[in-house]
Amino acid sequence: MFACCRAAERLCWGKFPLNHLVQARALSGVEAVNALRPFYFAVHPDFFGRHPREREVNENSLKRLNGYLENLQKPGLRSHKPARLTFYVRETIQNFENEQESIKEPGFRTVSFTLDSKDLRSTVLGILNSCSLSTDHVQSLSDNIGSTKTATSSYNRPIKWDKTFYSFTGYKDPEEELEQAQKTEITIISWIQSNQHMAQKKMSNSIPLREELERLKTELSNELQLSNVRWQRSWGIAHRCGQLHSLGRLIKHNCESLKNAKGHTIIFTDRTGVSAAGHVMLGTMDVHHHWTKLFERLPNYYILQRKLLQLQDRIGHLLGGIEVVHIEDLQPLLTMEEQYSVLDAFCKKLLNRRVPVHPRSLRGLQMILENDSFVPRLHEMGHFIIPAVCDPPSLQWFLLANAEKAREKLKRKEELKIEEQELTQACKDSASLSRLYKEPSVS
Repeated sequence: MFACCRAAERLCWGKFPLNHLVQARALSGVEAVNALRPFYFAVHPDFFGRHPREREVNENSLKRLNGYLENLQKPGLRSHKPARLTFYVRETIQNFENEQESIKEPGFRTVSFTLDSKDLRSTVLGILNSCSLSTDHVQSLSDNIGSTKTATSSYNRPIKWDKTFYSFTGYKDPEEELEQAQKTEITIISWIQSNQHMAQKKMSNSIPLREELERLKTELSNELQLSNVRWQRSWGIAHRCGQLHSLGRLIKHNCESLKNAKGHTIIFTDRTGVSAAGHVMLGTMDVHHHWTKLFERLPNYYILQRKLLQLQDRIGHLLGGIEVVHIEDLQPLLTMEEQYSVLDAFCKKLLNRRVPVHPRSLRGLQMILENDSFVPRLHEMGHFIIPAVCDPPSLQWFLLANAEKAREKLKRKEELKIEEQELTQACKDSASLSRLYKEPSVS
């Protein structure tokens, strides 16, 4: 060791540029969190209180993102499993009047990206770029250390520790992990096969509860002559049985008012009311009194529903014969009153600023009206997604400019359905699955 020190003393430091020894500084954990503040502000679940499905998606994705960032900070870890994440990102419209900035009620858009970087800086930049957020504040961290990054690129290499280092410290050897991962690469089929026995055990244990759930659902549907019973969120089987038991007790005490539910679909969700599609929504946190009042007022909603359909026809007539539809999988679960308010305001806007659209130019096309977005867009399945705040002249240009593309997507829609069914069946056969489905948030 002392010989090495004496040899080091003989180095000519005056002729060796010191800036070559400065390593490019990586982001620390605190810096990564600070850099992602605009992203957290745009996707934080607390801002999605009125949209429970989007809130749940963001909560799950944030948990996976935080786990990924924590793994990047672990010493000795060099291999990472890629993670595909989906977020609902809030949008805002900014108006500058009288030199003051005002921000309206935000909407949201869907953003998906894959985490596959090996360091915090690349991961942070990738997340911000995927969400179309500024990265200037991240780049400035690089500027603080001057131009030494390029000068030290040849010296910025990972340290290769001796095997005894990992044995003594307990850290994982990245080379051994990489070799092991290459030997046992996990695929979907291999993962299903390795978890097959656990899944079968859980399935067997849940059979009594699932049979009880089907029995309660069938009995209540027959007694009230319901069209269907559904759940908005993915509650557990025991939770669903409890909700059906609660409805069953209500039937015994208020049988007369519940006769109004005949022919309806009941959806257990987070709020009580009638949905825009005419379904009965029962809030799981509400007491029986609220449910009873809703069933008593159901006949009054028939008039409102007719007015809602008339508004949709009126808007379609003003926009060249396009059909105004409501797609539950793509839109927030609004009450009928909320949907009527949105349609009424939009129809008045079109009447006040009529746009010259040929009466039949958009016949055969579909559009959905959203109150929580600000940019019109064409969905991959062929229908238009139009914000309620959209300016009529801009809307006219957008619809006419994308009409042919929308018709092509609608033709392709049926082909995609057939391909998806065939692919789903092939996956079920290859993996010996009895059921395979996707969540509504998956495009």
